[in-house]
This record gives sequence, structure tokens and C-alpha cells, in this order.
Amino acid sequence: MIEFRFEVGDLATTSFAYSPLQEAVFSLRCLHDPARYPHHRPWLRRIRPRLDTLDHELLSALTAPWLWVPDCLMPRPDRARPAFADELVRLGATPPDLLDADFRAAYRHENALPPVVARGLAAPARFLERVVTALDAYWHTCLAPDWWPRLQSIMEADLAHQARVLAEQGAGALFAGLDRRLSWVDGQLLLSTDDFMLQAPWTDMSIAGRGLVLLPSLFARGAQPLIDPTRPPTIIYPARGRATLSEEPPPVTGDALVRLLGRPRARLLLLLAEPASTTELAHRLKVTPGAVSQHLTVLYDAGLLSRTRNGRVVRYARTELGDQLCR
Repeated sequence: MIEFRFEVGDLATTSFAYSPLQEAVFSLRCLHDPARYPHHRPWLRRIRPRLDTLDHELLSALTAPWLWVPDCLMPRPDRARPAFADELVRLGATPPDLLDADFRAAYRHENALPPVVARGLAAPARFLERVVTALDAYWHTCLAPDWWPRLQSIMEADLAHQARVLAEQGAGALFAGLDRRLSWVDGQLLLSTDDFMLQAPWTDMSIAGRGLVLLPSLFARGAQPLIDPTRPPTIIYPARGRATLSEEPPPVTGDALVRLLGRPRARLLLLLAEPASTTELAHRLKVTPGAVSQHLTVLYDAGLLSRTRNGRVVRYARTELGDQLCR
């Protein structure tokens, strides 16, 4: 059991964020153990041929066999929605001694380091540059085109859900709802480690005014902390809606909904059980964003959808009327 000790005011500085760099690094776990991540199999099948064009030896070595990842590869976000490029810049500024310590902590034993890592740590500056270059190429080749827009939509939906739970039910329900490993007891947050593949090297942490950041992930099978307890407190938890990654668009049938709305609009309405953006819906339906946008406008004007804007991204979700119509 790990105990996160809250002092007066610590709950007020607890926040949510998501990290594209974290998800990129965690996605490398699929290369080690694809059976543990069934929802990612369609994506993994698509990108396997592209991996041969990348620094595959290094990318595979960024995750230990027991799926631990060096903490420095996932700097805690400095805002709720950081850009991948900005996070990569922060990674590139990692001090050499921290890079060395984090890789050794993730692999636990000197003789467990893969040869590519052992050689790299002998010249940490060049090794770090190679890591940054490899992750950048991996992002743009395998993730950014169609994978990240879909994940980002799931992340946004998760954050919106957590905000609603906090507002309506309070912190206790919020933490308990993040994952079965978490519980809120007498003002302290407890993280069960009973089913960890390897036990964490520490058992308690004081938030002590540093702020706790909660990060959803599509690759976390349960709530987990960082390896190093001296880092700013962070908990990674499983994002809601992970199963939608392997979901095919709903079938078009001849039922009343299709006859009423037409095939494209009926399919969109069924997909929007969870909020999504125009781009993400276009990827899932394999059509142009322009075609999706026209139908979304009609559904919105009819009161079947609501929409919220975050910067330049607009996300749609079914209204109560839309839910009733789907039923």
C-alpha cells in the first residue's frame, strides 16, 4: 500500500492533465507484451511495418521487461494539455546524471540494462539526443497521423467526466472512481499495490504543497505512481473509454433510427455516446472532416447534440434527447 499524505490546501492544488509524450512512451509497452493491450491490436498491426524504418532497437529498450519506464521520459506536464513538441524539448533538457539514475532505477540491476542502453549511458548527452530523435520520428511516423487524435478525444472525455464527478460528488468519489486500486480514507489517498508486477520501492509520500497531478492513460492497467518518490507527486490511472480504440463504427441497419435520420447521421449519433471531435469522428468513419461537419451541424441544430470548445477543438456529445432517440 502506498499512502499519499495530504496537508491543508493540498486538495485544492490537485489537478488533471494528459501527456502526449507519456502516451507515446507507454505505447512502446505494446511491443513487449501486446497481449496485455488488446484494444491496441488494430493500431499495432497497422504500424508494425513502419517500425522497421525507425530506431527499433532503442525504442524497444525504453521499456523494461516488467513494463517500467524511466521517469525522465515522462516529465510531469506543466499545464493541462501540453504539446508533444514542448514536452520533447523538456525531455531534451534532462541532466545526464538524472538520465543515468532513471534508466538504472527502471531496470533495477546493472546487468539487466540492454546493450543499447548500457552503451548509451557511457555518453549520456549523445544518448539523450538519440532518445529524443527516436521518439520524435516514432511520433510522426506511427502516432500523430491518426492515432493521437482518437486518443486525445478519449482523454478530453475522461477529463470532462472527472470534473463532473468532482463537482457533483466530491473528492472521495472522484478518487475511488479513478481506479479500484485507489481509495480516500480519513483525508489520505491510498494506492493498493497488491497486484503490481513488481512492488514500488517506497510506501508513502507527502504532497507537501507540491500539488498532485492525475494523468489518464490508455496504457495503464491500474493506477500507478512514478518510480522515484522525490519527484513531484503524480498518479497515472486508466482512462475511461479505452475499449473504443478497437471499436468498429456501429453497423448500419434498417431500423427506425436510420429511416428517420439517414445512415450517416444515425451512425454519428450512435458513435457520440462519448464526446468526440469532428476530426476524430472522421478518422473512425474513414470519411472527410467536411462531410462529418455537415451532418453534425444538422444534428446540433435539431437539439440532438451539444458541443463544447477547447481552444480550436470543438467536441460533440449527445444530449438527453439524443440519448432517448438512440434508445
